[in-house]
Amino acid sequence: MKKYELLYAISATVNEAQREEIIAKWSKFIEERGGKILTLDKWGMRKFAYPIKFQNEGFYVLSTFEAAPSLIREMENAMNIFEPVVRKMFVALED
Repeated sequence: MKKYELLYAISATVNEAQREEIIAKWSKFIEERGGKILTLDKWGMRKFAYPIKFQNEGFYVLSTFEAAPSLIREMENAMNIFEPVVRKMFVALED
């Protein structure tokens, strides 16, 4: 298993309870497929450098985890169609 970082922004239109559910959903997504969450850091609301989907800010979450490389493609595809996530970025970490 490789180590990865995932940084994603959740839409500012989502309330706090829904936001916590979304964060739990993606952590569960990783764990159900054999991955392991190492850290989960909630950065909070931040302004975007430019408007994304007609929004100027979003709630940022940084997650570090271990997973099989095939999980990244699957998760990326799932996040692409999930409306509340407005931006995401996966980074493979070196051991």
